Amino acid sequence: MSSKISLSRYLVEQQRDKGHIPADLRLLLEVVARACKSISHAVNKGALGGVLGSADSENVQGEVQKKLDIIANEVLLEANEWGGHLAAMASEEMDSIYLVPNRYPQGEYLLMFDPLDGSSNIDVNVSIGTIFSVLKKTDGGQGVTEQDFLQPGKQQVAAGYCVYGPQTTLVLTVGDGVAMFTLDREQGSFVLTQENVQVPPDTKEFAINMSNMRHWDEPVRRYIDECLEGQDGPRGKDFNMRWIASMVADVHRILTRGGVFMYPWDKREPHKPGKLRLLYEANPMSWLIEQAGGAATNGKERILDLQPSQLHERVSVVLGSKNEVDRVTRYHTQA
Repeated sequence: MSSKISLSRYLVEQQRDKGHIPADLRLLLEVVARACKSISHAVNKGALGGVLGSADSENVQGEVQKKLDIIANEVLLEANEWGGHLAAMASEEMDSIYLVPNRYPQGEYLLMFDPLDGSSNIDVNVSIGTIFSVLKKTDGGQGVTEQDFLQPGKQQVAAGYCVYGPQTTLVLTVGDGVAMFTLDREQGSFVLTQENVQVPPDTKEFAINMSNMRHWDEPVRRYIDECLEGQDGPRGKDFNMRWIASMVADVHRILTRGGVFMYPWDKREPHKPGKLRLLYEANPMSWLIEQAGGAATNGKERILDLQPSQLHERVSVVLGSKNEVDRVTRYHTQA
């Protein structure tokens, strides 16, 4: 790229030249990006910053929180509450929604986030990240309730994630394709490094937690068994398996070089439709993947069409290269 294009310039052009986003949404996304920079600095300090280890508390899902989970959640709340762009926020780490305090101006947007995805990887120095999603309030009323957040993913106006790995990379869509930005630590800003990201329709790589194989439903076992049979099986080609246990890192790999990511329903908790959260993880990642030419379903239906019924709703996820996702979905419908 001949000249460095900053995130700010990219967003201004999305607003001014293309008309994709209004000024308030542009400013909101810049604030989210600044919060991700702060989280990145905390992650990079690691043991030197005293941020590793458990916080000896649990989130609303009963999962043990890491110190960095709580720090990242606070950074996002504090960075976004005063700007005047938001009416409320919701986080995977909080039981209920967070209303913007009355002392600050109210905006028309709703921000949802998983402040630190892949917490189990924090202490072992493996890539983790922040996932975010932006919706618009459905009516012009002053009050905001949990119901305002229960919109299908296809109504998102912006979504993205920031992955804290060897580089800190911000991946974003506002409905005009997917763009990637890399944090230039010398300049202190995110710089555009790839536009119009595309996921190849075919792949030889799948990501799934194989230790759960005995709990899977038959369509998932059928798909993985065929992949494992390799060149001699019905697929006629050898597959590689990848599993980082951080959705951000696994999805980033798929956006970079293709693949399919699966976190299916299993028999251990049959009453739960899946493990991942629809609002904080599945919806934003599904929109990014679709914007890059891929596909995302819960095994049967397009994820972005699902109507949420509760704030912390869970869902099965199959996303990535379109032809592979279509195959897994077809196996489910046939079953």
